Amino acid sequence: MRVFGVDPGLTRCGFGVVDGGPGRVVRAVAVDVLRTPVDAPLSVRLHELYDGVCVWLDRYEPQVVAIERVFAQHNVRTAMGVAQASGVVALAAAQRNLPVEFHTPSEVKAAVTGSGRADKAQVTAMVTKLLGLKVAPKPADAADALALAICHHWRAPMRNRLEEAQARAAELARVHKAKLAEAARRSGS
Repeated sequence: MRVFGVDPGLTRCGFGVVDGGPGRVVRAVAVDVLRTPVDAPLSVRLHELYDGVCVWLDRYEPQVVAIERVFAQHNVRTAMGVAQASGVVALAAAQRNLPVEFHTPSEVKAAVTGSGRADKAQVTAMVTKLLGLKVAPKPADAADALALAICHHWRAPMRNRLEEAQARAAELARVHKAKLAEAARRSGS
């Protein structure tokens, strides 16, 4: 499976593409950071981001897009920019019928380092090691994008099994409820 990981932001948006195989095997395909000028109007910055995302989606043809979920931030302006960038990425993916999954920063850190409280240096070090890179991806937004893709590779199978189990449980409950209703109807008639 090929995953396009995105660490969203308006000033710097990290992109990382990772291929995954059986087990926990992952391989870096591409990584970069798209920057937009801080003095440009918001609409121009979002358009530049959209164009960049489209180029990456068309060039690398991922099967899924993993985006960092906007999490509690003290700076409302930063949170808004991250949310807007996330929306642009999700839109470009939806236009290509690609599934989009969101992962919280702590989920990503836990998947990659084993601790949901890891700092950026620890995430970068583990991403470098896990992908067998000779040089650590810089800036941190690039490493975070690769970490998102790795996280999705490792969490998706578990998430899929959980959803399947929940669907089976709901179906069993529905059948059981129908049998109980039928038994009650028969005993009452």
